[in-house]
Amino acid sequence: QVQLVESGGGLVQAGGSLRLSCAASGSTFSINAMGWYRLTPGKQRELVATITSGGSTNYADCAKGRFTISRDYAKNLVFLQMNSLKPEDTAVYYCNAEVVTTALFGTLEYDAVWGQGTLVTVSS
Repeated sequence: QVQLVESGGGLVQAGGSLRLSCAASGSTFSINAMGWYRLTPGKQRELVATITSGGSTNYADCAKGRFTISRDYAKNLVFLQMNSLKPEDTAVYYCNAEVVTTALFGTLEYDAVWGQGTLVTVSS
């Protein structure tokens, strides 16, 4: 099993910066891509950024130019550097991992693992 723990959230004023961290433990060798999502009460979970096992990154439009996702493969850590924060960035941010395992007949099985979330509040 894989476990994810986020940290780094908190209160920040508009225009400020925060760096979120996600620590993976357990069967980390099975992790493929990882990403950050966020959830605001009353809204659906929103993709923020992803990073593959090869280091390729992808960003949502709301994050482009302001957020940077990075990964320390040796330490099983994923970061989300958030700059120029806006009040609309306020949300609970969740770390996600795509876990690949072997299944019957040599096939691969994909599962999504989620952390507990860390709250980011941006004041105006």
